[in-house]
Amino acid sequence: MKTNRNIFKAFIAIVVFAALTIPGSASAQQKGVKRTDLQRHDLSIPGYEMIQAIVAIDPGVTAAKHKHPGEETIYVLEGTLEYQLEGQPPVKLKAGDVLFVPAGVPHTAKNIGKGDGAELATYTVEKGKPLVTLVK
Repeated sequence: MKTNRNIFKAFIAIVVFAALTIPGSASAQQKGVKRTDLQRHDLSIPGYEMIQAIVAIDPGVTAAKHKHPGEETIYVLEGTLEYQLEGQPPVKLKAGDVLFVPAGVPHTAKNIGKGDGAELATYTVEKGKPLVTLVK
């Protein structure tokens, strides 16, 4: 268990380093939700790119309903998060669980735990479109 904590601490150190060195990683964000971009790369599919980010959600906070111009693959790093994809029942995930969000599907994420919650989000999206579009 101590090894897992050390790995997690090293991972967080890498995230902090990336947040300080990757341009645009500190953009305006919803209070209680922080996205830290880790990497962005063009794909071999013309017009598409991959963006990877850490999304941290404070306890009791729900990320605003939004959608993406491509797929999102979520890996929960820490805590217990509840995801609500439009048209589907809520899904409760804990550290180590994964979720796939199809392109254009509106969704929310809420930290339903008592501690910090975080996910590693990998987006495969069309270039030149906003990564996040808020939905009413």
